[in-house]
Amino acid sequence: MEPLRAEGISKNFDGLYAVQNVSLSVRSGERRAIIGPNGAGKTTLFNLLLGELKPSTGRIFVFGQDVTSIPVHERVRLGLARTFQIMNLITDLSVLDNVKLAVQAVMPFRFGMFRPQSAYTSLLDEAQALLTQWGLWEKRNDRVQDLSYGQQRRVELIMALASKPKILLLDEPTSGLSQAAAASFLDMIRGLGRDITVVVVEHDMDVVFDLADYITVLHNGQVIAEGTKEEIKSNPKVREVYLGEKG
Repeated sequence: MEPLRAEGISKNFDGLYAVQNVSLSVRSGERRAIIGPNGAGKTTLFNLLLGELKPSTGRIFVFGQDVTSIPVHERVRLGLARTFQIMNLITDLSVLDNVKLAVQAVMPFRFGMFRPQSAYTSLLDEAQALLTQWGLWEKRNDRVQDLSYGQQRRVELIMALASKPKILLLDEPTSGLSQAAAASFLDMIRGLGRDITVVVVEHDMDVVFDLADYITVLHNGQVIAEGTKEEIKSNPKVREVYLGEKG
């Protein structure tokens, strides 16, 4: 059973289609890239898959369950997590506190308002395990705003992993990163087990061809091609959209 499937989804904004009749099926453990020029509908598609937007038409399935009408938090419980093109961190808190909040968000006691966070030792244990695994434990007491941009991106990914996702959606994960920081971030993604399916929107084609098993190409809100990196590199329609080449 596919972890993630979309059937004919469209999103209409005041008569204009940002996404139109898009279908895709992502296999278990796959690294799927969604690419396309600016305005192709990539981030809108991500928002539809996660539930931040409701499709005008079509259906979305997570592990065979129709989630088209259910909200974001219920999809997260089914195993979805995402990072954002613009980071979503609490920058005046420490790295550790950010990660502890992410861990708490998926704990049974996440709404416990009347006990201090320190009362829940499992929060610290889980946060420590995550930060140690991904090489940021020594930064635990640093405020997020004092980290480099690349380190902030890594914290954001760790926070997404705190929910123990089965499907991880990454929106422009290397945007704004130096070459070295992007390489470090990609090493984290490569280090994920194949029990996590990864879907990534990315503008850097070197990153796409390095990371992806399979690629979906959007243009004007529609899928114009799908295939392996070799198939996409040689596809004349894709070359026309990206390079202006005529077949």
